[in-house]
Amino acid sequence: MTRILPPVRLTGATILREQEMQDRSIVIEDGRISKGPFPAVDLSGYYVLPGIIDLHGDAFERHIAPRPLAQFPLVTGLQNTDREAAANGVTTAWLAQSWSWEGGIRSPDYAEKLLDAVAAYRPQSLTDLRVQLRYETHMVDTGERLLAAVRKHKLDYVVFNNHLDQAEEITLARPAELTEWAHRAGKSPQEYLQLVKDTLAQAPQVPRHLCRLAESFDAMGVQYGSHDDPDAETRESYAMIGARICEFPTARGPAAAARAMSDPVLMGAPNVVRGGSQSGNVPATQLIRDRLVTALVSDYFYPSLARAAFALVEEGVLTLPRAWALISANPAQIMRLTDRGVIDYGKRADLVVVNKATHAVEATIAGGRLSFLSGEAARRFIHAEQPLRMAAE
Repeated sequence: MTRILPPVRLTGATILREQEMQDRSIVIEDGRISKGPFPAVDLSGYYVLPGIIDLHGDAFERHIAPRPLAQFPLVTGLQNTDREAAANGVTTAWLAQSWSWEGGIRSPDYAEKLLDAVAAYRPQSLTDLRVQLRYETHMVDTGERLLAAVRKHKLDYVVFNNHLDQAEEITLARPAELTEWAHRAGKSPQEYLQLVKDTLAQAPQVPRHLCRLAESFDAMGVQYGSHDDPDAETRESYAMIGARICEFPTARGPAAAARAMSDPVLMGAPNVVRGGSQSGNVPATQLIRDRLVTALVSDYFYPSLARAAFALVEEGVLTLPRAWALISANPAQIMRLTDRGVIDYGKRADLVVVNKATHAVEATIAGGRLSFLSGEAARRFIHAEQPLRMAAE
């Protein structure tokens, strides 16, 4: 049985509220932001910020398969993903699971297993874990199977993905990398080459197939978009069928096209923290300076989310309220989550307690439950005015 915090008042901290930093208290009651003279926890020297909402993270893959052919039980991977997300201030997270011709842990079979595992794990999860399906566009024969999975699990987010061009380039120019991709999929290089050719043969059917999927997503209320758009034309073609979310555009052109159409643009927080893309794509910070980015996502590294927000502040790119909105308020708006993303009365008590001096996350509260607690903040909670006895939810 999960436990929520008893009514408690957090005092002394600087709180992000109403899009500005305020020195005031905040009350948690029954898992929501509330009012009242309840027992206090002194959080002087800390920020209290809205819980981080991560729209795309595939770090869970390394918890499930630390090596390509060394898989562990899904429940073990989900437990560790839950803890890692919470330790980095994430209160809502979409696990970016591939539905791909690549096979292995990116196959439809594995995607269905993950969906079942997440559904079974959810009652004990501290982080609100959800699944985003990254659907390879040429998987024409699996369209109905995909829709069945979306309906069964009430999924709310799908992105269209096409890595065939990259795979074809690798087969022609980088044989060593081809061997690595094939090994990851559990195939020989020759088998992998044939798989790429067979999948490419589906190309004539792809446009109508995607239109049919888009119509179904609209009917089910699913948010959908595209991944790794290389140019403005590609982004416009996806937008025309309703795939409005532009995820990881590889150049400025597709990002600018998306914003011109008032579509959200998602970039990876690691790109900000590292000062550029590890794949050589457009630098996220430059797009943020140009006001072309709507939200940041963890991509492959949960710690990058909070670190990216503070990096943008330190570099003078954004104020803290605007930088934090990239990982809280804006993702909530994209996914139409009206109960979270900001600190306000009646909203879910999704909060992150950050040390002002070190910018370290020392406590995370998800839906009124302590999902992570460490350092000096832990001592403050333990030595509150009155003992904080957890209440059964």
